[in-house]
Amino acid sequence: MKRLLPLRSAGSRADDGAPPMPGEIRVLIGSAFVIAIGFGIVSPVLPAYARSFDVGVAAASAVVSIFAFFRLAFAPAGGALVTRLGERPVYLTGLLVVAASSLATAFAQDYTQLLVLRGVGGIGSTMFTVSAMALLVRLAPPTIRGRVSSAYASSFLLGGMVGPLLGGALAGFGLRLPFVVYAAALVVAAAVVWLRLQEATPVATGPGDTAAPPPMRLGEAWAHPAYRGALASAFANGWCNFGVRVAVVPQFAVAVHDGTWVAGVALALAALGTAAILPRGGRMTDGLGRRPTVMLGLAVTALGLGLIGWSGSLAALLVLSVFSGVGAGFVNPAQQATVSDVVGNDRSGGSVLSVFQMAQDAGAIAGPVIVGVVADRAGYGWAFTVTGLVAALALLPWLSAPETRPAPAGEVAAG
Repeated sequence: MKRLLPLRSAGSRADDGAPPMPGEIRVLIGSAFVIAIGFGIVSPVLPAYARSFDVGVAAASAVVSIFAFFRLAFAPAGGALVTRLGERPVYLTGLLVVAASSLATAFAQDYTQLLVLRGVGGIGSTMFTVSAMALLVRLAPPTIRGRVSSAYASSFLLGGMVGPLLGGALAGFGLRLPFVVYAAALVVAAAVVWLRLQEATPVATGPGDTAAPPPMRLGEAWAHPAYRGALASAFANGWCNFGVRVAVVPQFAVAVHDGTWVAGVALALAALGTAAILPRGGRMTDGLGRRPTVMLGLAVTALGLGLIGWSGSLAALLVLSVFSGVGAGFVNPAQQATVSDVVGNDRSGGSVLSVFQMAQDAGAIAGPVIVGVVADRAGYGWAFTVTGLVAALALLPWLSAPETRPAPAGEVAAG
């Protein structure tokens, strides 16, 4: 087996005595920031670009949805590829697939081409998402998995906040330019990962290669109550924070407060709430435990989004937006660390991780559709109440789930 070559820098050891964050993970975190900026660049212009092909609102929305649909549909194949080929080649291939898709999108000649090319991008997105998770699982020291997960999530969040600002500025030079810039950003990220991780991660060369870690079967993970809890919270997290927050909260803000600026401020405050709490959520995950942290996050999410539809004042809307964002900051690192604990550093978790990602994507796709139907028939108050109930129901599997956090060396010695 190839030896992992550490890329650690001096002074990288945490002040609390925790092991240092491996340099390989720092490279992945930096790459995630670049990827998120690129995705954010195209997000604000994609609907307008689709409308430029003389299609309606529904067709323009389908261009956004098909990316998530193909992510969900290709997730099982992505997990199988990680198990068979290894994390690094699948990660790099996924980045290049999305880059090629984005570049081709910039030169799409009609709506059908645009729709197909965005779907192909969703396939590549699944490839690098699942393989990145697999790398984080295998490379992160068990006692800092929460902090690693929060750092990785923070890089995506911050990149996603910077990207739309750049995208709006680039759109002034034409709706096609942001897609070219996105493609270039992905090529840069792929080049950095290829150079810095070329010998840092073992790559299987064949079925008998001992460099390939043994795969964990999905049935093994499913037998663990904590994994089932993580699937429930992933679905709720996708429904609440990647679906309803992005698609329904802005519509509610505009409908009630009659101003598109309110929608932007509400989303920005939710993102700030998540960004502010993610580091603390990571430390709580590693210190207090995965189970109490994710349960706290689900409870906060349920209250914040469950009540937001009944908020009559602008101040209440904005406060609840921040509050619900805080919930996401607790949920994300805790559930990711739980899945990492279940898989372990010495196993390949391609299929296990792909199903976890599928649960989150399924929630993100189903949430806005179902909540939108409820809003049309019963009003926004009941629509967001349903969202709160989804987060609350996700707590139930965690009530019987064991804590998976490895005991620090000091606790083991004391015990």
